Amino acid sequence: MSQSFFDAPILNSPYRVPERNWELDKDGRPTDRIIERRRKSDLISAMPGAKAKGGSQASLTFDDLSTGEVDYNPTPYINELRDAVDTWRKLPNPSQWRVSPITQRLLQHWRAIQADETVPIRPFFCQLEAVEVAIWLAEVAPKDGKRGKRFLEWLKASNAAANPDLFRIALKLATGAGKTTVMAMLVAWQVLNAARAPSSKNFGKGFLIVAPGITIRDRLRVLKPSEPDNYYDRLNLVPSDLMTDMQTAKIVITNYHAFKLREKVALAKGTRAALSGHGDGLQTLETEGQMLARVMPELMSCGPITVINDEAHHCYRERPDAEQEKLTGDARKEAEENSEAARLWISGLEAAKRHLGIRTVYDLSATPFFLSGSGWVEGTLFPWVASDFSLMDAIECGIVKLPRVPVADNVAGQPEPLYRNLWKAIGKKMPKKARGEKKPDPLKLPLELQTAIDALYGHYEKTYREWEKAQVGIPPVFIVVCNNTTNSELVRDYIAGFEREDENGVIDTVRGRCALFRNYADDGERLDRPRTILIDSAAIESGGEVDKAFREAHAAEIEAFRRDKAARGEGADQIDESEILREVMNTVGKKGKLGEQVRCVVSVSMLTEGWDANNVTHILGLRAFGTRLICEQVVGRALRRLSYDVNEQGLFTTEYADIMGIDGLNFSDGPRVAPPTPPREVVQVRAISPERDHLEIVFPRVEGYRTDLPNDTLAVDFSKVEPYELTPAKAGATEVTMQGIVGEPAHITLEHLGQMRPSEIATKIASHLVMHKLRDAGEAPKTHLFPRAKRIVRQWLDSDRLILTGGTQKAQLTYKQIADEVCDTILHALTVDRDGSAVIRAVLEPYTPTGSTMDVSFNTSKTSRFWPRPDRSHINWIITDSDWEAKLAQVIEDHPMTRAYAKNHNLGFEIPYLVEGEPKRYRPDFLIALDAPEPTTLIVEAKGFRDAKDRLKAETTRHQWVPGVNTLGRYGRWAYAELLDPYRYAEDLDRLIGETLGERA
Repeated sequence: MSQSFFDAPILNSPYRVPERNWELDKDGRPTDRIIERRRKSDLISAMPGAKAKGGSQASLTFDDLSTGEVDYNPTPYINELRDAVDTWRKLPNPSQWRVSPITQRLLQHWRAIQADETVPIRPFFCQLEAVEVAIWLAEVAPKDGKRGKRFLEWLKASNAAANPDLFRIALKLATGAGKTTVMAMLVAWQVLNAARAPSSKNFGKGFLIVAPGITIRDRLRVLKPSEPDNYYDRLNLVPSDLMTDMQTAKIVITNYHAFKLREKVALAKGTRAALSGHGDGLQTLETEGQMLARVMPELMSCGPITVINDEAHHCYRERPDAEQEKLTGDARKEAEENSEAARLWISGLEAAKRHLGIRTVYDLSATPFFLSGSGWVEGTLFPWVASDFSLMDAIECGIVKLPRVPVADNVAGQPEPLYRNLWKAIGKKMPKKARGEKKPDPLKLPLELQTAIDALYGHYEKTYREWEKAQVGIPPVFIVVCNNTTNSELVRDYIAGFEREDENGVIDTVRGRCALFRNYADDGERLDRPRTILIDSAAIESGGEVDKAFREAHAAEIEAFRRDKAARGEGADQIDESEILREVMNTVGKKGKLGEQVRCVVSVSMLTEGWDANNVTHILGLRAFGTRLICEQVVGRALRRLSYDVNEQGLFTTEYADIMGIDGLNFSDGPRVAPPTPPREVVQVRAISPERDHLEIVFPRVEGYRTDLPNDTLAVDFSKVEPYELTPAKAGATEVTMQGIVGEPAHITLEHLGQMRPSEIATKIASHLVMHKLRDAGEAPKTHLFPRAKRIVRQWLDSDRLILTGGTQKAQLTYKQIADEVCDTILHALTVDRDGSAVIRAVLEPYTPTGSTMDVSFNTSKTSRFWPRPDRSHINWIITDSDWEAKLAQVIEDHPMTRAYAKNHNLGFEIPYLVEGEPKRYRPDFLIALDAPEPTTLIVEAKGFRDAKDRLKAETTRHQWVPGVNTLGRYGRWAYAELLDPYRYAEDLDRLIGETLGERA
């Protein structure tokens, strides 16, 4: 029996390709149910009232919904595109990627960060996958023949049916999966390519980023490279040597409301009528060009721009001639609001296309579905979705909290648990407010609702105590989502308390039902810091009033907010209530901010999309949730994780979000312990400048090496080269037993390879040495070196430096990956000829040949750190990965010959080397600038266990990097030292420093 998807354990890593859960279909064939069955059924269930001919909703297929103009089922295309991108991603040789050099550099940089477990915040697989899809479609698909053309034609056809004037690509990323990081990566990809290839038509520096509201617009400032906390520096998304080019970006971030044409002249209604006379009315509205000049003046001369839509499900063109849905009440009002917002948003983009030109529109959303009122089937995916990382995928990978919903209760005779769809039971029982009457009594909420609040609050209280015990520092947050202002005020008063006047005019304070949420003390006085707040989206946009006591109680935080706005050059003389309310909402759960200690948020409709509070643990829904789209949007408010620290298995610890009253999402999971994990303290690691600039360590950025054979024909001394051992573990099994169902077994070995003559082996290896190792790119091979190369290879083959074990054969040395390592081993012995002159030269990176401790600037939450002595380190913190490294750092710091030292953590110091022909980068542990007459730097590596890969790193550094850099003569003298015994660090380091300085004497 196959396991239910919703009961599947959470085992996947957020940084690796998500594993697929397989099951058998009715014919016994494996099917990928995560992509195929789940996505189809989820989308179908999101369509209210959608039924097939037989009346069964479950039998509905997307083909039934498709027409000649629109294909409602992009899933097969998404899966095919995912396979194409996955095949491309696995290509081992970057030259096969068919992308620009800058794109190649960025992809290698991002993948290296993703694989580096020492980096505290690194891109998730889903984030890099989304960007790779965009890159593949832009740079690879046009060169990929019919297959690439097919995907591009699919996207063009999808857009022609819904957005005839725009080319849109939608990237679906679950809430909490980090859409802002994806935006930053897209911006970096475009801007850096445009900077290095300004004549290219595929890239540009102009970006228009459109958000659904002021809240998200302000939060997206991190996408501007000029911002102090920009994502390119903070998340190390752009190599430090390319950050200068990022400053050429022209980025405008706005909310779609800015596209509305404004009045150029403010006229009263009577004045307008008098001036208009009997002719046409006065034209006082902006033109499209004037609107664009107001909203995006920086982009007016950029040429074609790139657009990024955040929460892009609000942006679409209504389907022409579509049969309108028959909606009433709140549903009709919501549909009208959706249509008005979408019309304004897409009209602004179409205007930008007409006047400025738009290359591509990238839509990012967790729910890129058509909304009610669009004329399309509500809840269906945008047909131009090209990348899909769903909420289920995010839950399986542990990127978000695990939602828990009611699955059973003790109410008899109910088809489902009462609190699964609470509004269905209490909606008609909620107190009503008639015009002219007083506000209903908060204490008369339906009994089912009061019980639900008590039940969920009881669990919250336990969570609160656990967080308090764990010293998390901020409280968990409880959210109540209501359908209108009246009900939200009633719930807020019931939970947090309220004041009421009796018939004699005496003010009485009623204590809130939930003790931890009360806004009043036991003596009836209002608390200085409110624990429960009411968020009304309409009040935020219109500048609704904020309680005076609340404003007075947070004077210090408001002043800090004023200073922050002034520092950004936005002006801070007057801060109205709507700004305060936005600041409170945006800083819920953030230490030292206005909303730090908020415990309960009661909202009208739903909280603003993009709300990034990560300490929400409970949600109570008090409204109708007609579609899966709305359910996912509301549940998404609770899914951002509190901690992104991985455990020993490289996985995130499970965190929960407990949810009542929101039907349409069915989550369940086996019991698991989920203790609260307090977020770690984050520190900034940086160079102390100019106070410690005399301790700066400068190093070369080496791209590769060039080696010349000695001019004489003398034999080479291989005695100083480490032995090269070929084993079955490296080359593969050398003895295999083959067994059938019946019959005699067969034993297979590699004895037949022994027939290859040593001269033939030497010829093949020498040919590889001359053709690939002893010439630069684009240079003709130096064939005159072949006789000497073959003689040296034969000498190595006959020496004791080659060890064959486990049945391996010399002929296997001709395998390309092994031949690469053999050639490198031989080249190590050729570093210095008999006269002592170096024959190897380091090749530096062309754009940034030099690195420095001056460039260090990053944030980290690693606890293994300490303050170095101010007279020993240019950098303020030493970040270590183990106790051994911390011990060695202390030994280095105390050594009398240490002038300055630096831990190679985000320093950018790397040594290129090869493993089986694949280029790799080695980052040694420490750099020590020695106190010597001639500038001397010692590279130090601390190892407790040394494997074959470590041997390659050490040999490359010692025999290629060090002599190659010393040959340049521009960076002083360099040496390399390995410390293999942690109990002798002090003695060994002292000896190695003495040997290094002795060599310089």
